[in-house]
Amino acid sequence: MEKRKILFTSESVAEGHPDKVCDQIADAILDECLRLDPTSRVACEVFATTEYILIGGEITCRGKVDYEKIARGVLRDIGYVSSELGIGCDSCKIDVRVKEQSPDIAMGVTRGNPLDQGAGDQGIMFGYATNETDGYMPMAISFAHKLVRVATNLRKSGEFKGARPDMKSQVTVDYGGEKPRLVTVLMSVQHDPDIDLDAFRAYIKNNIMIPTAQSFGLNEDFEVLINPTGRFVIGGPEGDTGLTGRKLIVDTYGGASRHGGGSFSGKDPSKVDRSASYYARYIAKNLVAAGAADRLEVQLSYAIGVAKPLSLSISTFGTKHYSDELILEAAEKFFDARPGAIIESFKMTHPSYRYRDTCNYGCFGRPDLDLPWEKLDKVEEIKKFFAEGK
Repeated sequence: MEKRKILFTSESVAEGHPDKVCDQIADAILDECLRLDPTSRVACEVFATTEYILIGGEITCRGKVDYEKIARGVLRDIGYVSSELGIGCDSCKIDVRVKEQSPDIAMGVTRGNPLDQGAGDQGIMFGYATNETDGYMPMAISFAHKLVRVATNLRKSGEFKGARPDMKSQVTVDYGGEKPRLVTVLMSVQHDPDIDLDAFRAYIKNNIMIPTAQSFGLNEDFEVLINPTGRFVIGGPEGDTGLTGRKLIVDTYGGASRHGGGSFSGKDPSKVDRSASYYARYIAKNLVAAGAADRLEVQLSYAIGVAKPLSLSISTFGTKHYSDELILEAAEKFFDARPGAIIESFKMTHPSYRYRDTCNYGCFGRPDLDLPWEKLDKVEEIKKFFAEGK
């Protein structure tokens, strides 16, 4: 009898995807605000379409921010230097509709003692970790991220001829055997109009897909789908409108974990949508690395203006190695999930912090970035706690 397949699929997008263009502009604005004033309050939203960028939101910053210059710089960095590519960094129109943060919100967030600052909004946040990869991330999303990251690096170095900035990937993994197997690997890559499509597809398979599979120690006999419509010339904001916060699952765990619904980009860390989601990942990763479970999800919830989380809960999906009570006790003992404590622990308002770096290829399990919420600095304490059974 043939073994039953257990399939799971995740997708990723490159920095030239219209939604990611908007995320990067929003976070580049946040980075500049915090550089000028670490106490800045930022909630920035960006919309993009053909030759047009709209920047809106609520921003309070004691420095002078050149929003238009930042947006054009991001477009240039991505490679959108001409309207023919999807949008032109120098030719597009940019509108700025920014106002200050509501004083009603500020009143509930700001405190004399930073550790007592209230949450910037109510909401629920999830963090997740699994031991199926070295980075404690699900295989499907890790593989999908690496595909577009490698393709973008090759495009920017000039090695990937004919490629344009807008790209997507999608990976289906079979978990039905002793180890994960690749079933289907899909990439859609924007390209110049007059290229040899067969050579273009061969390059993607041989120089991006196969090496990525080898880097994960996975099989190479997967089904390959590359630009399945046959043509992908019109892309970027010309091919599709972009908006901040529309790639929530790409930014997190590829659908392997639940999501509270709040996006990250363009939000300063007083917004728990961002900071608490990062911290929930930190809790989950350290607990899994300490042997609490093979898969673990953390949920946090908050009330606006209140520092202490309303709840902290743990799910282990039948993979736990200790009792639920002991794992939850460890989470409560070793982690302080108050917004002010998170910000201080991760140094999230330091002027050198670059939120824009986390816009592309996920906020978690990033081997190319030194992110504080990815550190495993609580593992030994937790292991000792488990061993003592207290």
